Parts: sequence; C-alpha cells; structure tokens
Amino acid sequence: MCGRYSRRWDKQRIAEAFQAGNVDGLVYEADPSYNVAPQTMQPVVRLDADTGARELAQMRWGLIPFWAKDTKMAYSTINARAETLTTSPIYREAVKRRRCLVPADSFYEWQKLDAKTKQPYAIALKDQEIFAFAGLWETWKDKAADLSLHTFTIITTDPNELMEPFHNRMPAILDPKDYERWLAPADPAHLPIDLLRPYPPEKMKAWKVSSRIGNVRNNDPELLKPLDEPPKPSNDQLSLALD
Repeated sequence: MCGRYSRRWDKQRIAEAFQAGNVDGLVYEADPSYNVAPQTMQPVVRLDADTGARELAQMRWGLIPFWAKDTKMAYSTINARAETLTTSPIYREAVKRRRCLVPADSFYEWQKLDAKTKQPYAIALKDQEIFAFAGLWETWKDKAADLSLHTFTIITTDPNELMEPFHNRMPAILDPKDYERWLAPADPAHLPIDLLRPYPPEKMKAWKVSSRIGNVRNNDPELLKPLDEPPKPSNDQLSLALD
C-alpha cells in the first residue's frame, strides 16, 4: 500500500528530471511537499494526447473512473493492485491508454509494534534521488457543474525484502529506463504489466521518522529526519565546546 509520500522537488525540477513540458500550464504551483496525502492535487507525468511528448499535469490523488456517478469512489482508489488492473472495471480502461508516472522521493509506511503502537518509517532509494511510481489516470466529468476532474492512482505490487516487515504490498517503482515503455501506447494484448514488480531491495533504505507524519497538517522537512539521529548542538553548546 502507499497512502502517504513526499516530493521535495518543485514543478520545474520535476519537469527537468522527467523531460516533461507544459510546466507553465499548471494551475497549481506544485511546491515541494513532505507529506503528500490522498485527495490532494499533485503533479504527474503523462503523454500529451496531441504531440505524444511528455507533459506535466496536475491531478487529484484518488482515481475516479469516467463512468462513476460521483466522486465518492476516490477514497478507496488511491492504490490499484497490479494483479487485477486488466480485469477490474475501475482500472481496465485506464491501464490500456492512460498510464502515468507519479514523481516522489520517498514514501511512508507504519510498522505495527503492538496492539496500540505503530512506528512510522520513511522509505526511499539509497541515492536519495527522485523516482516514479507507476500510475494510472482518468478524467471524470461533472455534467451538472460542467467540470472536468483529472485523478490518478498509484499501483502496488508484492513487497520486496525491505518492505515485508511493514506491509504485504509496496508501490510499484519504475526504473528510469522503463519510463518510456510504461507511458507509450501499447497493444492491449501486450501491456507493460511485467514492469510492475518489486523494486530491488538493495537499492532502497528505510528509517524511523516522527509520528508527526500521521497528521496531514504537518508538512515540513523535519518529517524526513531520522528519528534516531542525535540532536544538533545549540549555539550555546557550541560556544561552551569552543571555550
């Protein structure tokens, strides 16, 4: 599962990293966020329908299929299981022609310690670089309000060895060499489902973080600080040390 992630990069740096255009066309600024939560507007990378080039688009997290009567479904569609994409009525059309990349640089998971206690962890690549979750997107239209809403979901797969202590699922992280294939139009009989596999655990790391991450109103760099990291000395302590 993936219910919270971080994105320390702004829209310009994301566009550069993923070679995507249309940065100035975003309605929202897409400032860095250290506590990305469902139902928020986030930048994703997709192919422009007219040019076929990569573009940065702003979408709400929680996919709503085009045929839905209302938006209530979005609360249960922040994640999509890789194994059922082609058979689920919610995702089977999107996986054929509306695949996207969801930029992130870490995600959060909670490890159950006992019946009442869970310890949050941040999980990222060892090199701390930006990466992409495999995603799907849809456009839902509210005819009464004459409004179109673009939404996305993050695909999950089996956990790797690093993730097994935390959850029985993990977000599908794509290798940069596979971005083009994931985004490109494909024959429905040859969809790139094989790319939705556990990411190599030796390329990832996990560390304890503060329980503050549980409150979506908290959104600052301190959320990613390792919990076991010793506090930095104050100016007074430094002065005493120098004396």
